[in-house]
Amino acid sequence: MEDMSVPVLPSRDVMLTALSKVNDPEIRKPITELGMVKSVEIDDAGRVALAIFLTVSGCPMKETLTRDSSNALLALDGVTSVEVELDVMSDEQRAELRSQLRGGAPEKEIPFAKPNSLTRVYAVASGKGGVGKSSVTVNLAAAMAEQGLRVGVVDADVYGFSVPRMLGVEQRPTQVDDMILPPISHDVKVISIGMFVPGNQPVVWRGPMLHRALQQFLGDVFWGDLDVLLLDLPPGTGDIAISVAQLIPTAEILVVTTPQQAAAEVAERAGAIALQTHQRVVGVIENMSWLELPDGTRQEIFGSGGGQAVADSLTKSIGAPVELLGQIPLDTRLREGGDTGTPVVLGEPDSAAAVALRGIARSLGSRARGLAGRSLGLTPAGR
Repeated sequence: MEDMSVPVLPSRDVMLTALSKVNDPEIRKPITELGMVKSVEIDDAGRVALAIFLTVSGCPMKETLTRDSSNALLALDGVTSVEVELDVMSDEQRAELRSQLRGGAPEKEIPFAKPNSLTRVYAVASGKGGVGKSSVTVNLAAAMAEQGLRVGVVDADVYGFSVPRMLGVEQRPTQVDDMILPPISHDVKVISIGMFVPGNQPVVWRGPMLHRALQQFLGDVFWGDLDVLLLDLPPGTGDIAISVAQLIPTAEILVVTTPQQAAAEVAERAGAIALQTHQRVVGVIENMSWLELPDGTRQEIFGSGGGQAVADSLTKSIGAPVELLGQIPLDTRLREGGDTGTPVVLGEPDSAAAVALRGIARSLGSRARGLAGRSLGLTPAGR
């Protein structure tokens, strides 16, 4: 006899549970938690009508959101089809979302500057340009993200921004009123002045504007809970380095140099700024250390010893140990990865440069956030 039983349709709670596994692609939190599910209903034939609130009308990820939501519901027994209708949040809903994401904290606050912040902030500095500081930054970020850490990068090299290209970021940030959602590439959240200027226009700004831009990148961008934030600083010891010290006093400095003695001397100055800003120098990274020849020998194109010389000199001047964290050989694949937007640590993980970079990323990623500036929760004992 034919089974004429009516299929059991999923309840609203079951459908909401399925949708709770769908994350907003930009905020990386469940759409149910963000108040983005306007309504979800199912008819007797198993057809689901789902209405979703977008944070902004021009949401660049709405196709991804529609696809992920549909797939989550189609996986339920009894669902035959899904129709998704997109709506846009009201001003009140957006204000509530901003407040929720900021954890009720006042707006414009820089989360990384708070004493209870657990994010390790590394400011990647160099004395002069052309030593591969941005290449080192993006590869460390991608390697740490691959290790499972939540990573963000601020391209603070305002005049020479190159991080978006090196990480393959093409989309612009989404703005929810005065809160900016950073694009994500290779699981790294990225913000750069290059995302806000048309084409390849130069940024012709003076100190106060640079400070304000950096303040916005740190305070107006929704970073979420980060384990590590990397700042790619401009070369030298100018306005931005000082602004970073003012805005995030707990930021630690990573100095990048090449083996060349002339470059090393300039790099020492970039590291020694820590004495005046009372920041910690975490270590020195020597880039372009040598070229590996087909016969297995090394050709030291830029000389040798610069990285160790910087580490030794900073140890002496700062009065605290500064170690040479690693030496990265010259490798055309490192440059190619930067041009194509796939960092070498992901695209060619077994190459000599990638192995060196992943080793440095492991040692930096496993360090605990220091106690400097943090409240220890101690209160004076009563008599």
